[in-house]
Amino acid sequence: MNFPKWKEILIACICIFGVLFALPNILPKSVLNNLPDFIPNKKVNLGLDLSGGAHLLLEVDLATVENDYLNQQLDAARQTLRKESIPYAANFPRTIAKDQKSVEFDLKDTSKIGKARSVLAAIDSDFKVTISGTHVTMTPTEEALKLRKANAVDRSIESVRKRVDDTGTKEPNIQRQGDDRILLQIPGLQDPSKVKELLGKTAKLTFRLVDESAPVVNEKKSAVAPLGSMYVESDTGGYIAVKKHVIVGGENLLSAGVTTDEYGNPAVSFSFNKIGAKKFGDATKANINKRFAILLDNKVISAPTIKSAITGGSGIISGNFTTESAHDLSILLKAGALPAPLNIIEEKTVGPDLGADSINSGILATVVSGLFVLVFMYLWYSSFGLIADVAVVVNLILLLAGLSCLQATLTLPGIAGIALTVGMAVDANVLINERIKEYIRKGDKLIKAIEQGYNLAMTSIIDTNLNTIIGMSCLYYFGTGPVKGFAITTILGTIISFFTSTTLTRYIVSTLFKMKYTIKIPM
Repeated sequence: MNFPKWKEILIACICIFGVLFALPNILPKSVLNNLPDFIPNKKVNLGLDLSGGAHLLLEVDLATVENDYLNQQLDAARQTLRKESIPYAANFPRTIAKDQKSVEFDLKDTSKIGKARSVLAAIDSDFKVTISGTHVTMTPTEEALKLRKANAVDRSIESVRKRVDDTGTKEPNIQRQGDDRILLQIPGLQDPSKVKELLGKTAKLTFRLVDESAPVVNEKKSAVAPLGSMYVESDTGGYIAVKKHVIVGGENLLSAGVTTDEYGNPAVSFSFNKIGAKKFGDATKANINKRFAILLDNKVISAPTIKSAITGGSGIISGNFTTESAHDLSILLKAGALPAPLNIIEEKTVGPDLGADSINSGILATVVSGLFVLVFMYLWYSSFGLIADVAVVVNLILLLAGLSCLQATLTLPGIAGIALTVGMAVDANVLINERIKEYIRKGDKLIKAIEQGYNLAMTSIIDTNLNTIIGMSCLYYFGTGPVKGFAITTILGTIISFFTSTTLTRYIVSTLFKMKYTIKIPM
């Protein structure tokens, strides 16, 4: 029952810091803003079911992923056949149709079929090459296609996370659902239009040379681009021809931000990594006084003239930008291109009134259950019950402080976890008090019975808490959304209740004995 000085100081510091970190959650915003900087000001983040917000269910267009994969193989096959001087028939496809499952074309020279088979098979080991007569079929394996689609969904989730985070939204819940869907929940957001706009853009950035030999046209249908070029829409109106060959792509982009051009208008600055900087430098050096086009999602947003070699690996994109549109573009470029378009298949907006009702109901349930526990402990264990009640109150304060420090998102199931923690907080004290009563019945003095009660109950307390933590950890790992909120509050509450029930109550009892205070426990 003797506590060294360092342990007393540690217990006091934990309780004081708990109060300081929990305080911002009950103070009005006006008071919180006027507090000194050294006082913590983080509050617990409320989930979608408590604060309201936007709920979006997104679907990754995996058909586009498969189509892009086939088109990449098509381009690689064309380049390889040209390099190896293997002629192919005039029906060689320019692009692969979306419903097509393989790359198909015909060869001209039957004497080079064997060579064609070997060079085409060497392009990508994940494609199966079959040649029937002069007809070539290149089909991706099921494993390769499945892996590519899974990677596309993973990359989409990461890109969505970056785009949403850069808008300043806190604690979005982003998780995978099924093979091709992404659940996005943004607490506190009542107008998801801006987020939807950002998510609706693939943001595929490419730099290509402008084909000066082709005229600007008003309609794409009536225009035929020269070989190796294609017509794309321009933000200034009409369609201009650009080379199909990409000088450098968005995958080589290092950073992007908002700046101003030479006239003081909003613009977007960018910089490439070493590989991109070299490619861009070599291309601009070889094409001085020619124009290059900056394309975003196959739309020209700027087509400046190359006045000198740009070897620094950085530059600016100027155009008809506002500060907001320049900021949005920089977010898209930094987040990286989506590997496939996202389709919004479900959208809900949860109002804050529903959240307020949930909060009030949760608080009421916690308070009522807490009062019942506190009253029961006092009536059943007298002084020791009152000490356990103090531990429960401290437990709630420390739990609120812990959630604030971790910036955890509190959901309705999380409030249920807090209510559960209130009951669990006294569980250890019930074990200890019953042990104390056993030793008093055997004739031991109170001080010895207290020591034996705490020492012998410790094994059971540790076992119980460990089982709870293991179970909740599995729930957190395998669970999603609100289930994780329930698990994290229960885990945190269990750890804190172990401290308050085995250390804090013991310290209070020890202090009362030193003060010669009479402690009673009903028999």
